[in-house]
Amino acid sequence: MEIIVLGCMASYALARNQSKLNEIVRSLIMSVMMITPLTILVGVYSTMSNIHATSTYWGMVLVLSAFGLPLVIFLYTNFISSIPVALDEAAAIDGASNLQIFFKVILPQLKTVTVTVIILQGVSVWNEYTYAYYFLQQTSMRTITLVIKTFFSAVSNDYGAAAATAVIGMMPLIIVYLCLQKYFIQGQVDSAIKS
Repeated sequence: MEIIVLGCMASYALARNQSKLNEIVRSLIMSVMMITPLTILVGVYSTMSNIHATSTYWGMVLVLSAFGLPLVIFLYTNFISSIPVALDEAAAIDGASNLQIFFKVILPQLKTVTVTVIILQGVSVWNEYTYAYYFLQQTSMRTITLVIKTFFSAVSNDYGAAAATAVIGMMPLIIVYLCLQKYFIQGQVDSAIKS
Protein backbone atom coordinates (compact mmCIF):
# COMPACT_ATOMS: atom_id res chain seq x y z
CA MET A 1 0.00 0.00 0.00
CA GLU A 2 2.76 2.46 0.91
CA ILE A 3 4.44 1.80 -2.41
CA ILE A 4 1.29 2.90 -4.28
CA VAL A 5 0.86 6.09 -2.21
CA LEU A 6 4.54 7.06 -2.47
CA GLY A 7 4.75 6.05 -6.11
CA CYS A 8 1.73 7.98 -7.38
CA MET A 9 2.52 11.12 -5.35
CA ALA A 10 6.13 11.16 -6.56
CA SER A 11 4.94 10.49 -10.10
CA TYR A 12 2.51 13.40 -9.99
CA ALA A 13 5.34 15.78 -9.11
CA LEU A 14 7.60 14.29 -11.80
CA ALA A 15 4.92 14.34 -14.49
CA ARG A 16 3.60 17.85 -13.84
CA ASN A 17 6.84 19.76 -13.17
CA GLN A 18 8.81 19.70 -16.40
CA SER A 19 12.30 20.75 -15.32
CA LYS A 20 15.86 19.66 -15.92
CA LEU A 21 16.07 18.25 -12.38
CA ASN A 22 12.95 16.12 -12.91
CA GLU A 23 14.41 14.77 -16.16
CA ILE A 24 17.55 13.76 -14.27
CA VAL A 25 15.42 12.08 -11.58
CA ARG A 26 13.43 10.19 -14.22
CA SER A 27 16.66 9.03 -15.85
CA LEU A 28 17.97 7.86 -12.47
CA ILE A 29 14.75 5.91 -11.89
CA MET A 30 15.13 4.26 -15.29
CA SER A 31 18.74 3.32 -14.51
CA VAL A 32 17.82 1.89 -11.11
CA MET A 33 15.24 -0.34 -12.84
CA MET A 34 18.08 -1.92 -14.82
CA ILE A 35 19.93 -3.09 -11.70
CA THR A 36 18.97 -6.61 -10.73
CA PRO A 37 18.34 -6.99 -6.98
CA LEU A 38 20.60 -10.04 -6.75
CA THR A 39 23.69 -8.06 -7.77
CA ILE A 40 23.46 -5.83 -4.69
CA LEU A 41 22.40 -8.50 -2.20
CA VAL A 42 25.60 -8.30 -0.13
CA GLY A 43 25.45 -4.51 0.20
CA VAL A 44 21.76 -4.52 1.08
CA TYR A 45 22.24 -7.32 3.60
CA SER A 46 25.12 -5.56 5.36
CA THR A 47 23.16 -2.29 5.49
CA MET A 48 20.06 -3.99 6.85
CA SER A 49 22.18 -5.90 9.35
CA ASN A 50 23.69 -2.63 10.59
CA ILE A 51 20.25 -1.18 11.28
CA HIS A 52 19.06 -4.48 12.83
CA ALA A 53 16.46 -5.11 10.11
CA THR A 54 17.26 -8.75 9.40
CA SER A 55 14.70 -11.29 10.64
CA THR A 56 12.08 -8.54 10.81
CA TYR A 57 9.02 -8.01 8.67
CA TRP A 58 9.56 -4.27 8.48
CA GLY A 59 13.03 -4.83 7.04
CA MET A 60 11.59 -7.08 4.35
CA VAL A 61 8.86 -4.53 3.57
CA LEU A 62 11.50 -1.80 3.31
CA VAL A 63 13.65 -3.80 0.90
CA LEU A 64 10.77 -4.94 -1.31
CA SER A 65 9.32 -1.43 -1.41
CA ALA A 66 12.68 0.03 -2.40
CA PHE A 67 13.03 -2.46 -5.27
CA GLY A 68 9.44 -2.02 -6.44
CA LEU A 69 9.25 1.78 -6.27
CA PRO A 70 11.13 2.58 -9.53
CA LEU A 71 8.73 0.51 -11.65
CA VAL A 72 5.72 1.98 -9.85
CA ILE A 73 6.98 5.55 -10.40
CA PHE A 74 7.70 4.79 -14.05
CA LEU A 75 4.19 3.43 -14.69
CA TYR A 76 2.40 6.21 -12.83
CA THR A 77 4.53 8.98 -14.39
CA ASN A 78 3.76 7.80 -17.92
CA PHE A 79 0.08 7.53 -17.13
CA ILE A 80 -0.19 10.93 -15.38
CA SER A 81 1.69 12.60 -18.25
CA SER A 82 -1.16 11.59 -20.56
CA ILE A 83 -3.80 13.30 -18.38
CA PRO A 84 -4.41 16.84 -19.70
CA VAL A 85 -2.91 19.63 -17.58
CA ALA A 86 -6.09 21.60 -18.27
CA LEU A 87 -7.83 19.52 -15.57
CA ASP A 88 -5.28 20.71 -12.99
CA GLU A 89 -5.63 24.29 -14.15
CA ALA A 90 -9.43 24.17 -13.99
CA ALA A 91 -9.31 22.79 -10.45
CA ALA A 92 -6.75 25.44 -9.44
CA ILE A 93 -9.01 28.19 -10.82
CA ASP A 94 -11.82 26.75 -8.68
CA GLY A 95 -9.57 27.22 -5.64
CA ALA A 96 -8.23 23.70 -5.12
CA SER A 97 -4.78 23.25 -3.58
CA ASN A 98 -2.16 20.94 -5.09
CA LEU A 99 -3.14 18.13 -2.68
CA GLN A 100 -6.83 18.57 -3.47
CA ILE A 101 -6.07 18.51 -7.20
CA PHE A 102 -4.12 15.30 -6.76
CA PHE A 103 -6.61 13.49 -4.53
CA LYS A 104 -9.86 14.71 -6.11
CA VAL A 105 -8.94 15.10 -9.79
CA ILE A 106 -5.91 12.95 -10.65
CA LEU A 107 -6.17 10.00 -8.27
CA PRO A 108 -9.67 8.87 -9.40
CA GLN A 109 -8.33 8.58 -12.96
CA LEU A 110 -5.52 6.24 -11.90
CA LYS A 111 -7.72 3.20 -11.21
CA THR A 112 -6.52 1.06 -14.13
CA VAL A 113 -2.82 1.75 -13.61
CA THR A 114 -3.24 1.21 -9.85
CA VAL A 115 -4.72 -2.25 -10.47
CA THR A 116 -1.82 -2.99 -12.84
CA VAL A 117 0.66 -1.93 -10.14
CA ILE A 118 -1.14 -4.01 -7.50
CA ILE A 119 -0.99 -7.13 -9.66
CA LEU A 120 2.62 -6.67 -10.82
CA GLN A 121 3.95 -5.81 -7.36
CA GLY A 122 1.78 -8.45 -5.69
CA VAL A 123 3.16 -11.18 -7.93
CA SER A 124 6.70 -9.89 -7.42
CA VAL A 125 6.39 -9.83 -3.61
CA TRP A 126 4.52 -13.16 -3.46
CA ASN A 127 7.20 -14.90 -5.52
CA GLU A 128 10.17 -13.25 -3.79
CA TYR A 129 12.62 -15.94 -2.74
CA THR A 130 16.23 -14.76 -2.50
CA TYR A 131 15.85 -11.82 -0.12
CA ALA A 132 13.32 -13.71 2.01
CA TYR A 133 15.77 -16.61 2.23
CA TYR A 134 18.59 -14.39 3.53
CA PHE A 135 16.61 -11.89 5.58
CA LEU A 136 13.93 -14.02 7.27
CA GLN A 137 16.11 -16.60 8.98
CA GLN A 138 13.64 -17.68 11.67
CA THR A 139 11.50 -20.68 10.75
CA SER A 140 8.32 -18.98 11.98
CA MET A 141 8.86 -16.04 9.60
CA ARG A 142 9.10 -18.02 6.35
CA THR A 143 7.21 -16.77 3.32
CA ILE A 144 5.07 -19.06 1.17
CA THR A 145 7.89 -19.62 -1.33
CA LEU A 146 10.28 -20.71 1.42
CA VAL A 147 7.65 -23.04 2.89
CA ILE A 148 7.02 -24.60 -0.54
CA LYS A 149 10.77 -25.03 -1.09
CA THR A 150 11.10 -26.73 2.31
CA PHE A 151 8.14 -28.99 1.51
CA PHE A 152 9.63 -29.90 -1.89
CA SER A 153 12.87 -30.87 -0.13
CA ALA A 154 11.02 -32.97 2.45
CA VAL A 155 8.88 -34.91 -0.05
CA SER A 156 11.33 -35.20 -2.93
CA ASN A 157 9.73 -38.41 -4.26
CA ASP A 158 6.06 -37.48 -3.72
CA TYR A 159 5.43 -35.34 -6.81
CA GLY A 160 1.67 -35.27 -6.26
CA ALA A 161 1.98 -33.68 -2.83
CA ALA A 162 4.62 -31.26 -4.09
CA ALA A 163 2.43 -30.21 -7.03
CA ALA A 164 -0.58 -29.78 -4.73
CA THR A 165 1.47 -27.52 -2.46
CA ALA A 166 2.55 -25.40 -5.43
CA VAL A 167 -1.05 -25.07 -6.64
CA ILE A 168 -2.22 -24.04 -3.15
CA GLY A 169 0.56 -21.44 -3.09
CA MET A 170 -0.59 -20.01 -6.44
CA MET A 171 -4.33 -19.89 -5.65
CA PRO A 172 -4.44 -16.47 -3.91
CA LEU A 173 -2.68 -14.81 -6.85
CA ILE A 174 -4.94 -16.50 -9.38
CA ILE A 175 -8.06 -15.39 -7.47
CA VAL A 176 -6.82 -11.78 -7.21
CA TYR A 177 -5.92 -11.73 -10.90
CA LEU A 178 -9.32 -13.11 -11.94
CA CYS A 179 -11.08 -10.47 -9.83
CA LEU A 180 -8.98 -7.59 -11.22
CA GLN A 181 -8.45 -8.93 -14.75
CA LYS A 182 -10.57 -6.39 -16.64
CA TYR A 183 -8.80 -3.46 -14.94
CA PHE A 184 -5.39 -5.03 -15.55
CA ILE A 185 -6.04 -5.52 -19.27
CA GLN A 186 -7.49 -2.00 -19.56
CA GLY A 187 -4.43 -0.61 -17.77
CA GLN A 188 -2.10 -2.40 -20.16
CA VAL A 189 -4.02 -1.09 -23.17
CA ASP A 190 -4.12 2.46 -21.78
CA SER A 191 -0.39 2.39 -21.02
CA ALA A 192 0.40 1.17 -24.53
CA ILE A 193 -1.73 3.87 -26.13
CA LYS A 194 -0.56 6.71 -23.87
CA SER A 195 3.18 5.90 -23.92
